[in-house]
Amino acid sequence: MKGYTKPLLLISLVLLVDQLSKFWVKLNMTIGQDFNIIGNKFLIHFIENNGMAYGMEFGGEFGKLFLTLFRIIAVGGIGYGLYYMVKNKYHRGFILNVALIFAGALGNIIDSTFYGVIFSESTFYEKASLFPTGGGYASLFHGKVVDMLYFPLIEGNFPDWFPVWGGEHFLFFRPVFNIADSAISVGVFLILIFQKRYFKEERVEKESINSEVLED
Repeated sequence: MKGYTKPLLLISLVLLVDQLSKFWVKLNMTIGQDFNIIGNKFLIHFIENNGMAYGMEFGGEFGKLFLTLFRIIAVGGIGYGLYYMVKNKYHRGFILNVALIFAGALGNIIDSTFYGVIFSESTFYEKASLFPTGGGYASLFHGKVVDMLYFPLIEGNFPDWFPVWGGEHFLFFRPVFNIADSAISVGVFLILIFQKRYFKEERVEKESINSEVLED
């Protein structure tokens, strides 16, 4: 288990926070309901989506099934890659970043795969219930992903002289997302920022091993 402890703990923590937040929102809020956390700059805003991260869509029932199955295959690949990286002693920071991506992807797969079966439908007027008597709102693999983190930091209108969007309304940051989306984004961002450090140390280590082999 040496080398696996920290990645497994990180994955477990992300999944726990992600699923607890989604369960709470599903059972305590109606679609479109808001809770202000920091004024009107950070809100818990409940929406659901049929598609990808940050509310993007991938249309139709077939599209939904395809996306969920694709996610499962992708997460399986990421999981194997994570196992390979730990086994071959890749940079610890890189491994933890991949663990974040894995946890985030798995968190949204849980929604897509099981939420339609275990929850009743959330509406603008009614909260969902867990394990409803009449069954869930959708079949296996057709659940909706729960989003709730909303940061409308800057709102206003573009100046009239601004190219293309002059005079139009703008809002930053518009997407509503969840903990799983955040884990994926943070993992990818850190890999991009520190990739030279991660792979430089790896090259140095391999060169050291190769030189030892040649000397022997």
